[in-house]
Amino acid sequence: MKIKKLIPLILSVAILIGVTAVSSGKKVNSPSVSKTVSTTDETEYSSKDEIKETDFDEMRGIWISYIELSMEKESDKSEQAFRNKFEKIAENCKGYGLNTLIVQVRPYGDALYKSEYYPWSHILTGTQGKNPGYDPLKIMCEISRKYNLQIHAWINPYRVTLNETPNKLSNDNPYVKNKNLGLTTESGIILDPSNEEARKLIINGVIEIVKNYDIDGIQFDDYFYPEDIGDCDSKSYESYVSEIGEKNSMNIDNWRLANVNMLICETYRAIHSESNNVVFGISPQGNIDNNKKLYADVKSWCNCRGFVDYICPQIYFSTENPALTFEDALESWSTLNYDDNVKLYVGLAGYKAGTDDDEGTWAESSSILSDEYKILKNNEKSEGFMIYSYSSLISDESREEMQNLRNLLH
Repeated sequence: MKIKKLIPLILSVAILIGVTAVSSGKKVNSPSVSKTVSTTDETEYSSKDEIKETDFDEMRGIWISYIELSMEKESDKSEQAFRNKFEKIAENCKGYGLNTLIVQVRPYGDALYKSEYYPWSHILTGTQGKNPGYDPLKIMCEISRKYNLQIHAWINPYRVTLNETPNKLSNDNPYVKNKNLGLTTESGIILDPSNEEARKLIINGVIEIVKNYDIDGIQFDDYFYPEDIGDCDSKSYESYVSEIGEKNSMNIDNWRLANVNMLICETYRAIHSESNNVVFGISPQGNIDNNKKLYADVKSWCNCRGFVDYICPQIYFSTENPALTFEDALESWSTLNYDDNVKLYVGLAGYKAGTDDDEGTWAESSSILSDEYKILKNNEKSEGFMIYSYSSLISDESREEMQNLRNLLH
């Protein structure tokens, strides 16, 4: 960046406030959620019930990961096979009493949709860059509307590879075409958060989804700077210091924090410049302090306008977790200062149901999730939940725990 064109990053807070001021000129209206719908309970683990009226005045979301959408190991990788898979997912979620699907559409610098910037995901065909012959996100939008479900596109903004997945990148992967966009750590490759071109790539990928698909939201997950970043970005940092000057430059921790904040601000602005009917949310780690390790400035995202429309911390703890209880974690989030336009949702650990996680405390009760839902209902700040993940709805291991929660949703 040229020094004449950009205020020194030492004033990054001022930049962010300026971004916020521009965004605050218009009230962001979240997409309306149907208050009541008719739903027939046709899940894989229970029989048909009578059609019921279900209150959808709160967020009742569920994350559907790329693993649960994967066609990679299916013998039939056709469009119809994918339609059948997602139709069953939507049917089960609707029967459960949920109202929002958060579908992972960019897991590894690739796409489960037709993209101008990213190659087709390997999870569709087994090979990154290979066209599956259909558009999964378009199909997921169509089926979501059929079941009167909202749909958020879940994106991992920086990740290119993790632990050798995918095992081979396609020639049209943006990192392969320009390795200056990325950083290599022990665990994998990420797009460099300090790189302006990488930031534009991420935002352009978001906007093409907003423009081309009938979605209700964009969500970033909790991967920002990886914990094993080490000194991988030392050259980028040294370049910044050289350009700005040592007296004007931030230390490396504040610089990294500012890099992530810049992406979040610019993504928010880009989405709402395109549509105020699409919300932007982030799902950070449930322990607030852990977010510091990833350079995720969650407190600013909550209390400053112009970052997000909602925050959904992953409070994946039991009510008796010795390290940090669900209630204590929720308290730390609900007592933050929130801008009027920022909603608080809570991520629930469906995947821990029926296990001995959190030092065995999940095995002590089959009503942990239902108890946590009751706690949320009595919390003035919380406006709903998201469950991780879809597999917990149909797993034998989690059957009793999830059924107890489901009973409260009907």
